[in-house]
Amino acid sequence: MSILRTAFRSYGGSIAFTVAALSCAFWLGYSDFVGHRNGGPSIAGGLAALFTALMLGALETSLSFDNAVVNARILQGMSHFWRRMFLTVGVLIAVFGMRIVFPLVIVWAVSDHTALSVLRMTWQNPGEFQKILIDQHVVIAGFGGAFLWMVFTKFFLDEEKELHWVPWIERPMAKIGRVESIWVVSTLALVFGLYRFVPGGRGTDFVVAAVAGVFTFLVVEAINSLLESKEEEIGHGGPSVASAGFGAFLYLEVLDASFSFDGVIGAFAITSNLFLIALGLGIGAMFVRSITIHLVEAGTLARYKFLEHGAFWAIGALAMILFAGALGAHLPEVVSGGIGIALIGLSLWSSVRANRNSGI
Repeated sequence: MSILRTAFRSYGGSIAFTVAALSCAFWLGYSDFVGHRNGGPSIAGGLAALFTALMLGALETSLSFDNAVVNARILQGMSHFWRRMFLTVGVLIAVFGMRIVFPLVIVWAVSDHTALSVLRMTWQNPGEFQKILIDQHVVIAGFGGAFLWMVFTKFFLDEEKELHWVPWIERPMAKIGRVESIWVVSTLALVFGLYRFVPGGRGTDFVVAAVAGVFTFLVVEAINSLLESKEEEIGHGGPSVASAGFGAFLYLEVLDASFSFDGVIGAFAITSNLFLIALGLGIGAMFVRSITIHLVEAGTLARYKFLEHGAFWAIGALAMILFAGALGAHLPEVVSGGIGIALIGLSLWSSVRANRNSGI
């Protein structure tokens, strides 16, 4: 019974949201709001819309497990209040902000349409909306790829890092971390190295977006450090960057946004309807947060010591996939997500082996 109570506490809200979202998706399809069949209500249309939302939710959940692991690493150092903020306000930002407002703002910013006409376009001409958004993939990939690469290098290019999952790679990386701000320099070097290979004359757009991603990461880190030092001054904080609740919350939201960029774009390959995309990806966002809370409360990261290493390797892989997309090499969502799942699975298996060898 305790297991059931724990599961319900972690996943009850996500399950309730899923039921509500799928019901809404069915109504959209049934009422002909999605398909524009002009043939009146249709149960088949409702079931098709429901299945689309369910598939998007399943993909988002499975492909974002690495996000949940990294979130758990930060969240375990936060207070109960900020954990609840992550599950309430954070979910609103993730579902409403990233899955609805973000695509609308992108299309509005790069087109001649007014904000109201962009909103009308989502149901009157979703194909045009889809084309405008997908055309901005270079910019989105530049920002998201640079931010995630900063997250990846900050973790591995750390001279104080002592635990290594892949020692023959991670030990040299830790030694390189002795160079001041090497993770910033390496990210910018990679970005400018890729600049000339971006097709369509959009290299400048790619660089500007990537530099914005680096700048955003540095700003969030600066806020974290500032809030942490303030807490230490009044005797409430520890040395962990996650101890500054608001700073850590901000970091988690930007990290989630960076993970979501490619997912939002990829969802338009399945359906051009923004409302179904928001419902489906919203389901995934809810379950990613529930998994995060479960990992924290179950102490999973402490038990499986290489799990977060696998997650950060998956982040590095996702950053490179985003960069590759900016260069014109687009991988299917299933492939890119499968790489992350495989890396986390391998790190989990390595952790179990290590525990057995240690008699744990």
